[in-house]
Amino acid sequence: MKIEGKVAVVTGAAVGIGRAIAQRLAAEGASVVLADIDEAGGRETLELIGDSARFVPTDMRDDEAVAELMACEPQILINNAGGGPQLRPCFPEADVGRWTASLDLNLRAPMLATQLALEPMRRAGGGAVVNLGSTAGLGFGPHVSPEYSAAKAALIRLTATLGVLQESHQVRVNCLVPDWVATERGLAEQAELPEPGPPLVPLETLTDAVVDFIEDDDLAGRVILLDRGQPPQLLG
Repeated sequence: MKIEGKVAVVTGAAVGIGRAIAQRLAAEGASVVLADIDEAGGRETLELIGDSARFVPTDMRDDEAVAELMACEPQILINNAGGGPQLRPCFPEADVGRWTASLDLNLRAPMLATQLALEPMRRAGGGAVVNLGSTAGLGFGPHVSPEYSAAKAALIRLTATLGVLQESHQVRVNCLVPDWVATERGLAEQAELPEPGPPLVPLETLTDAVVDFIEDDDLAGRVILLDRGQPPQLLG
């Protein structure tokens, strides 16, 4: 699917990964709808992109807000909004409201946005959804935020189950699973470590993978791992 001329929604577009993806899709010719709860950051992204974008302040944990966002009927949906592992306390010390909010943001929100996009994408002749997972959702070891890692693991598995939507709706759902990415915050956090380790995943590598998922009509229900210091790896 060509990106040029398509409407693309990017959630969590105020900073970091979301901002980089939004800028890349705009450069590829998409009309980009920027969604984020951070109004200052969202408007800064808007200024960086210009007339090919618009900003919609959105709390992705609010069902009505998500429905209003998806009323633009995108052909491309980037489910990037998420986060929370740096917040303390985490499950099981956190209260129910706190860890439920993390599940809502990292799993329920992308599920709802995808569900609302399916019929408009089908009517338009097809579409592409890219979910942003995390290496926190891989493996069998402990994680500082069990609720975050559980949500990301579920998002990865959800993506694989939705490969069938390519046939039923002409919609391809895929997932990127990045390790630590070279955003401004990522680089600042790495600089504070006594031993920084492998280089962070370059933003260009991540946005290239997003473009590949959108444009490659053969990829549906697939997961790509972006590990530090390694080339992209198609899982499964």
